[in-house]
Amino acid sequence: MGKQNIPLDGHETDGLPEGLFTPDNFQALLECRINSGEEVLRKRFETTAVNTLFCSKTQQKQMLEICESCIREETLREVRDSHFFSIITDDVVDIAGEEHLPVLVRFVDESHNLREEFVGFLPYEADAEILAVKFHTTITEKWGLNMEYCRGQAYIVSSGFSSKMKVVASRLLEKYPQAVYTLCSSCALNMWLAKSVPVVGVSVALGTIEEVCSFFHRSPQLLLELDNVISVLFQNNEEKGKELKEICHSQWTGRHDAFEILVDLLQALVLCLDGINSDTNIRWNNYIAGRAFVLCSAVTDFDFVVTIVVLKNVLSFTRAFGKNLQGQTSDVFFAASSLTAVLHSLNEVMENIEVYHEFWFEEATNLATKLDIQMKLPGKFRRTQQGNLESQLTSESYYKETLSVPTVEHIIQELKDIFSEQHLKALKCLSLVPSVMGQLKFNTSEEHHADMYRSDLPNPDTLSAELHCWRIKWKHRGKDIELPSTIYEALHLPDIKFFPNVYALLKVLCILPVMKVENERYENGRKRLKAYLRNTLTDQRSSNLALLNINFDIKHDLDLMVDTYIKLYTTKSELPTDNSETIENT
Repeated sequence: MGKQNIPLDGHETDGLPEGLFTPDNFQALLECRINSGEEVLRKRFETTAVNTLFCSKTQQKQMLEICESCIREETLREVRDSHFFSIITDDVVDIAGEEHLPVLVRFVDESHNLREEFVGFLPYEADAEILAVKFHTTITEKWGLNMEYCRGQAYIVSSGFSSKMKVVASRLLEKYPQAVYTLCSSCALNMWLAKSVPVVGVSVALGTIEEVCSFFHRSPQLLLELDNVISVLFQNNEEKGKELKEICHSQWTGRHDAFEILVDLLQALVLCLDGINSDTNIRWNNYIAGRAFVLCSAVTDFDFVVTIVVLKNVLSFTRAFGKNLQGQTSDVFFAASSLTAVLHSLNEVMENIEVYHEFWFEEATNLATKLDIQMKLPGKFRRTQQGNLESQLTSESYYKETLSVPTVEHIIQELKDIFSEQHLKALKCLSLVPSVMGQLKFNTSEEHHADMYRSDLPNPDTLSAELHCWRIKWKHRGKDIELPSTIYEALHLPDIKFFPNVYALLKVLCILPVMKVENERYENGRKRLKAYLRNTLTDQRSSNLALLNINFDIKHDLDLMVDTYIKLYTTKSELPTDNSETIENT
C-alpha cells in the first residue's frame, strides 16, 4: 500500500446507514486475500465476528512503524558506511493536520556517487529550542547517525519558519563546529534571502506570488488567457513577450530573478485576473472567478507593489552571486571570492538608504499609477494613527523605516551568517577540481584552506606531497586529455585511489548542501517527496507510508520486519500454536 500510495483508511463512515459495514482499505485487502483462498489468513480469522477488524488501528500503526524503520535503516546503513554526510530539511508540510519537517541526507555511496535521500518526517515544534533538541535527538538516538561526521546542514523553509531553523542550525554548530551551515543547491539564493526577511509585508507578498503562480497553473486555459494578455501588452516587443510567456509556463517563482519577472508581468497579471473575474461570457466557474477576484485585490494593493519593487532592487545586488552558486564548479569557486564585493555594495546602499529608497519608492509609485492603484499606507497602520494629530509620517518615510531599512540590514547579516569563514574556506578548496586548477594556472593553495578537514584525511602528514603530485598530474597531462570539470568526474577517475587525501577532501566537499547533485539520477529523494505531496490529499498523508512510497525501490527484508514485530509487540500466548508455518507465510 505504501509503494502504490494507497491510504489505509477507506471511505468516511459518517452519514452511512447504521450497521452498514464499510472496511478500511487494509481490511478490504485482507478480505480479498481470504476470499481468494489464502488459507493461513482464513484459519487465523475464521473464529472472529463478521464485523470485527482483522487488523486493529494499533496493530496497523505498529507494523507501519517497523516497516518505516527497516526501510530507513537500509539508507542509514549506507550513510554510516560512507562516514560523512550532510542534513537538509525541506519546507514544512501538513501531514494529516500536523506540521512536519521533511529530512533528507546527503552522502557519497560506495560507487562514488553523491546521493540525496529522504529519510523521514520530523514533527514540527513552534518553540525553536524544543525543535532543536528533538531534531538532534531524532537524528542521533532514533536514527543512529553520528553527528561528529556531519559536515553540512541546510534548511529550506518558507517565511515565518526561517528564524526558528536558524536557531536549530546554531545549536548544532555549537555541538558540532564542522557541520557547516550553508545554502541548499536546490533553492535560489535570492528566494532564500527573501523568505528569511522578518517583515510581515514580505511574507504576505511571497505567499501571494505563490498563489498567483499556482492559480494560472491550475489549467492550460488559464495560462492561455495570460498568454493572450501578454501578446497584446507586448505587441511592440514580441521577443520580450515570447520570453515572458515561456517563463509563465515554468515554476518561475523559484528563480533568481523572480522579482524582476514579477514587476515586468504585473500589468498582465492584473488585467488577466480582472478579465477572468468580470468575464460576461461565463467561461469560468464561480470558484475560478472568485479566486481571480481575491488575487487581483491582493496584487493591486499598494503595499504589495512597494514590497516587490524594493525586493527586486535590493536583491539585484545578490542575483549574479546567487546564480554562480548554482552554476558550474568553477562558478561556485569564484563566487566565494566575490562575496566581499557583494557585501561592500550592500553596505554602500545601507549608508545611503535615503537616496536609494527615494528611487525605489518612485519606481513603485510610477508602477502603481500605471495600474491605477491608489497610493496609501496599510490599513492597520492608518487605524493605529487615528486621532494622532502629530503624526506627519508620509508613505515614503513609512516604507523606508518598515521595509527598506530592515530588509537591507537583514540581507547583509544573513549573507554574513550563511557564508561563514568556514563555509568560504570549504568553497575555496574547490580549486582541487582539475578544471578550476587549470583556470588558476595550477597556482593553487588548497592545503591552507583544507586545514579545517585535516582530521578527516586518511594520511594528513602526506597531504602536501599528494597535492603537489595531483597538480603535476594535471599540469603535464596529455594534449588529448580534458580536465575534469566537476567533483563527480574527479571522484570517478580510475586512479583516484592513488590520491586518498584528495579523494577524502572531494568526498567531503561534494556533500556540502550548497553543491548541486551533478547526476540527476541520485537526486530522487527530493523529487519523489514533491511528487508524493503533490499527489496525496493532506488528510490521507501518512509519515510512515510516505517513506515507503518515496523509497519504493529500496531493498527490504520481510523476514526481519516480521521477526522485529514479533519481538516488540507479541507474546507467546498471542502466537498461533503452529506458528512456524504462519510466520513464514505471513
